[in-house]
Amino acid sequence: MRESLESIRLDKWLWTARFFKTRSLAMEAVSGGKVHVNKQRVKPSKEVKIGTVLAIHKDGFEWIVTVTGIATQRVSAKEAAVLYEENSDSLEKRQTQIEVRREERRFLGFQKPERKPNKKNRQLIHQFKRAE
Repeated sequence: MRESLESIRLDKWLWTARFFKTRSLAMEAVSGGKVHVNKQRVKPSKEVKIGTVLAIHKDGFEWIVTVTGIATQRVSAKEAAVLYEENSDSLEKRQTQIEVRREERRFLGFQKPERKPNKKNRQLIHQFKRAE
C-alpha cells in the first residue's frame, strides 16, 4: 500500500509508521520537541522525504530512524516497519534499556494490581494527590 510520493507531513508520517496512535498525539510530540528532523526541532507540518533522519523520543526510549518509504494511509505493523530503517546503535541502546527495566521490575517485585480501584479508592487517591 506504499505509494510513490515525494514528501509527506511529519505528523502524518509518524502516524502512518505507527510511532503514535493518533495524528494529534504525533502533532503534540513534534510540537513538544520530542521529534527532531536532522538534529533540529521542527513543526508538525515539516515535509519529510525519503532519506530524512528522525530522532523520536517516546516513553523514555529513543529511536533514530531513516525514512525509507512514504504511505498516505495508516498501514499494518508489518508494512509500517518497511517505512523506516532504525540505526543499529539506537536499536542496541533501546534493547539494553528494555532489559534494565525488566530487571528493575523483577528486583523491586512489581506486580500488576488484581483489579482497578473502585470509586472509594479513587477518591482516596485523589485526596492524597491533592494533599501534596
